[in-house]
Amino acid sequence: MAETALQEVTRNQRVTFRLKAPSVKEVILMGDFNNWDAGSHPMEKDENGIWRVSMMIPPGKYEYRILVDGQWRLDSGNNQTVPNSFGTENNVLTVFEKQASHLFENT
Repeated sequence: MAETALQEVTRNQRVTFRLKAPSVKEVILMGDFNNWDAGSHPMEKDENGIWRVSMMIPPGKYEYRILVDGQWRLDSGNNQTVPNSFGTENNVLTVFEKQASHLFENT
């Protein structure tokens, strides 16, 4: 399964997460920003096999992971990680008060 992750953070703190994974059935984004609630931010797949979800996230530093068909995955487009209490790692996303729009991509 080839996966390519991408996050876009806009000036108004709207964050869009994308994951190119055409062969998977379910992708869920969980993290501090949604209290690790699996029902809060399921990602939707488009006709090109790209899963995405957008949300407003207040400024701050957040840990998150992606659940892909029931398996935890790190966001391959974000190399910022911290150890978690389960002996693995979580990705870290920092949303600044006023920032220029930018894209992170790892292919």
